[in-house]
Amino acid sequence: MPNIKSAKKRVLIIQKKNLENRIVRSQMNNAIRNFNNAIDTLNLEEAEKMLPSVVSVIDKAVTKGVIHKNNAANKKSALCKRLSDVKSGKLVISIKKDNKTIAAEKARAAQEAREAVKAENARKAAEREAARIEAEKARAAAEKPAKAKKADKADKAEKPAKAKAAKEEKPAKKAKKEEPEKAAEVKE
Repeated sequence: MPNIKSAKKRVLIIQKKNLENRIVRSQMNNAIRNFNNAIDTLNLEEAEKMLPSVVSVIDKAVTKGVIHKNNAANKKSALCKRLSDVKSGKLVISIKKDNKTIAAEKARAAQEAREAVKAENARKAAEREAARIEAEKARAAAEKPAKAKKADKADKAEKPAKAKAAKEEKPAKKAKKEEPEKAAEVKE
């Protein structure tokens, strides 16, 4: 720790300037990182739109003395070259995935598979139900004519039997009527 007043003051000023420089460097690195992420996700239109703003942030860092002009030129050249190589097909980008993203995609795929199985089972159940209903309708349609024919045959067979029974019942009724009269005569 300095003992002289001017040295103490210089330490405070250096800390302040160091903080300002760190802010500028952080802004520059974030802009470059966002540009590279756009390229890594194959979002080339967004990367093209971002390139002028990234170059501007790098130039501001040069004017504030945070980086050297040759370092800025190298950074700008590397960014432009990477973008043009990806566009021309010289550089093939494979999308990078972390373990969390991979696990989320697996879970999503498993959920979609389960939903597809449920939908297929529901469709099959609906088809079975529709087939069962159609079979019942066909059975009912087949039974109606058979029942009607049986009923017609039964009615035709029963009509003469009913007529015979009716003829037989009339004398029987008369006999029944006569029987109570005879019973009344016997009581007297």
